[in-house]
Amino acid sequence: ERELPLPVGYDNLLQTVDSYPLMNDKNEDTLWQTMVYDQHYGREIFEGLKQIYVLLRSGGDRKILPNLYVDRVDYCTFGNTKPFRVRIVNQYNDNHDYFYVKKADASRIYGLELEQLLSPNEINFHIDRETLVEEHIIGVPGDDFINNFLSREDLNEVRLAKEFIKFNERCFVRLLGDMRAYNYVVEMTPDFEQNQYRVRAIDFDQQCYEGRRSFYLPQFFKNNLPVVDLCSRLINLETSHQYQREERTLIKRRFNVAPSRIKKLRECMCQDRISSDEKLTRLRSELGRMHKDPRFEECRNMGEVTFLNVAVLLDLMEEAPVRLLQSSQANRP
Repeated sequence: ERELPLPVGYDNLLQTVDSYPLMNDKNEDTLWQTMVYDQHYGREIFEGLKQIYVLLRSGGDRKILPNLYVDRVDYCTFGNTKPFRVRIVNQYNDNHDYFYVKKADASRIYGLELEQLLSPNEINFHIDRETLVEEHIIGVPGDDFINNFLSREDLNEVRLAKEFIKFNERCFVRLLGDMRAYNYVVEMTPDFEQNQYRVRAIDFDQQCYEGRRSFYLPQFFKNNLPVVDLCSRLINLETSHQYQREERTLIKRRFNVAPSRIKKLRECMCQDRISSDEKLTRLRSELGRMHKDPRFEECRNMGEVTFLNVAVLLDLMEEAPVRLLQSSQANRP
């Protein structure tokens, strides 16, 4: 179940007595603040955070609670998400892990659900009223990867370029926006010959929220330009289209795995008002022109735009919003 009572909420973590900057190994400001809590209050909060961690990682098995302690609670001062990052340590082997506490909002929840249903990635999260907790997604942050790995001799450039093209397609099909380099990570998996790469989104608050079509294509963000240049240099247009078709086929297959969940999500999103009328008008107009499909102008909210975009790109018209399906059938000669 996604919705569960949590012992600690987002607002509880704001009740601090002090904070100090978290520096990296090079003594540079990470834009995270380590929070300091009153001793008694902190003990209570940390116990609740440990319970949340075992809920995320082991289904709530409290037997492992005595093995754990909260090492740090960090607060991000950069961007609009303002998440808390909790560092949990196993006291017997010093192994550490993280999870995140964020403000819950509709776009973020829909983004997480679509990631779970339509991407090749698993992500575990829970909601309690205005609080969202997410597990940590392992990988090298995109901006760090571009700065520190892109020029390495052992980089398999073609495999990375292929994966970025597929990631670009995954984002656009389901309209996940704002994939600047710091909003995704790169997983590197050693293969028997060379590394494999997987690009994964780590922030989902811009799910079908903005009005610009280009906002949903990572290729158009300036800090992704080094990777885009790599793709342009190594992958010709025909091969790029092949990778796009491959990714659409994989997404299409995932509709067969959880059809009832996707149907419920579609019904919910198509009844919700996620964004402003101005942004809705712009996005449906730009997508309508791109697809040469007048049905986009009939969309009443971002949920309808999202699922019509999915239906058109994947050639799955049965996944279009029901109201638009009925409209198109009524207009047939």
